[in-house]
Amino acid sequence: MTLRLPSGYSGSSGGSLAEAMFDALGHEVLAEKAAALGRAGERAEKALLRLRTYVGDEAGRAQLLKETAGLVYGWFIQRELCGFRRHDAVIRDLQIPREVLVRLGAA
Repeated sequence: MTLRLPSGYSGSSGGSLAEAMFDALGHEVLAEKAAALGRAGERAEKALLRLRTYVGDEAGRAQLLKETAGLVYGWFIQRELCGFRRHDAVIRDLQIPREVLVRLGAA
């Protein structure tokens, strides 16, 4: 049995099956990058809230600060992978503490 490509994917119409599949894959990749950015942002925001509202000893706060800095760093990396090179507005809007930014080397 022989398989034929749908007429919409023939060479005469200007588009190929490979191009269409690549385009679909590109959309899938962009959607996953956006979803990953959202998840990373949510984790960072929750960690920042925990840090702001933490009541406890210094050792526990130091551990929470380390965790928060790691999550914010991961979020910044994800933002950069999505093409967002500047983080000034995010830092200002989320009021990311200087002590977190110092751990990232950003302050």
